[in-house]
Amino acid sequence: MPLMADQHYMTLALRLAARGMYTTAPNPRVGCVVVRDGQVIGEGWHRRAGEPHAEVLALQQAGGQARGSTVYVTLEPCAHHGRTPPCCDALVDAKVARVVVAMTDPNPRVSGRGLTRLCEVGIEVVTGVCEQQARELNPGFIKRMEQGRPWLRCKLAMSLDGRTAMATGQSQWITAEPARRDVQHWRACSDAILTGIGTVLQDDPRLTVRHELLDGALAMDRERQPLRVVVDSRLRLPRTARLLQQPGPVLIVTAARISESELIAWQGCGAEVASLPDGSGRVDLPAVLQLLGDRGINEVQVEAGAVLSGALLQAGLLDELLLYIAPRLLGSAARGLFDLPGLQHLQDAPQLQIIDSRALGVDWRIRARPVPATAVSLDAG
Repeated sequence: MPLMADQHYMTLALRLAARGMYTTAPNPRVGCVVVRDGQVIGEGWHRRAGEPHAEVLALQQAGGQARGSTVYVTLEPCAHHGRTPPCCDALVDAKVARVVVAMTDPNPRVSGRGLTRLCEVGIEVVTGVCEQQARELNPGFIKRMEQGRPWLRCKLAMSLDGRTAMATGQSQWITAEPARRDVQHWRACSDAILTGIGTVLQDDPRLTVRHELLDGALAMDRERQPLRVVVDSRLRLPRTARLLQQPGPVLIVTAARISESELIAWQGCGAEVASLPDGSGRVDLPAVLQLLGDRGINEVQVEAGAVLSGALLQAGLLDELLLYIAPRLLGSAARGLFDLPGLQHLQDAPQLQIIDSRALGVDWRIRARPVPATAVSLDAG
């Protein structure tokens, strides 16, 4: 089948996968299309962990017509028993003729095994069709499988002169309603929202997803709230904080020692506490991400002030910046975007690659990713 046709049907499968954007964690977002004689005869996407995978749903819709068909799937079909049977077995049993896969599964339990299984029984396999688009659908799942840590996205709202709040701390609202609505989409895509104690003491945020502001087609099956994670080195979080009064789990990460009785007391407030000191009185930030990865967290959205955001950036832990820019000026006395102590030379300044920019009402949203220092050095050379 011509490459253009493969790309067309894979694009349909990618659109299906995106329908599980808010609901599939800790599993990846996967879509599948079954095609025979140029006609789509089956569609499916994975909705949530424990429910049928995309391939199974698409084959069920195709029924007996699946025999001799071409199947397009955005991620390598699984070949192991998890909560559901292997998708490879379903494809083999359906006697499909050809399977087109966007990307191999980064999960070590799967990677390559599914493709090998299909080839062994004579099914033609094509890989790498729309691979980059497929990877963009699951950045957190991929990173967790490959590095054991979640994808870390930092959301910040700022003025044109790069300020996030007035000197008094007043920041509501820098941006207008369309931008704030967009933030809800990214929160819903996240398995956890991470903030610092300074932001909690200053703003007393809820850090929940407002489901009524989400796209209805994507949000209809979403029920959960993301894990709220507070980095609080000295355990200063007030028991009256609004985030403790909201539905959904809360994790406080501290550098302080916690007694058994204190742990029980915090549990009574609806919060879990983990002590992860770095040896200097601060929270060990890489250890926090490792802990979240161990818990199956794929994507984390950082909504914090300049100190924590700057510390994560300087430590090389941020994967993406989500910057909302309002057409206003707050002045030199207002608060800055990142606290980056010790930065004195231009060549040492973090470099970003802008991957997307768009208008949201009167505001702009920029998505950017830090350029690794090695890549900057190579470019300079």
